[in-house]
Amino acid sequence: MSKQPRNTKQRDRDRATIRKTGAACHICGQAIDYALPHTDPKSFVVDHVIPLAKGGADTLANKKAAHRDCNSTKRARLVAPIVRRSGSLTR
Repeated sequence: MSKQPRNTKQRDRDRATIRKTGAACHICGQAIDYALPHTDPKSFVVDHVIPLAKGGADTLANKKAAHRDCNSTKRARLVAPIVRRSGSLTR
């Protein structure tokens, strides 16, 4: 079974669409500063809700805004190990 290459033009369009929403991180629930440089741990990245490695689709419906460090912690899991939505849990 050969892997389909990702469509980078579609990826860029999806990223722009998600950025326009100004959504909070879907993993921790906290606001994202969309002006931060891409290397900042709290910068905006797109997360595949169902990871590609777990059979998730590379479609807009399967992508949400996340912080770089939250997405890194989640990796290819369906659920992040620590979710700070209520503010009661911290890293």
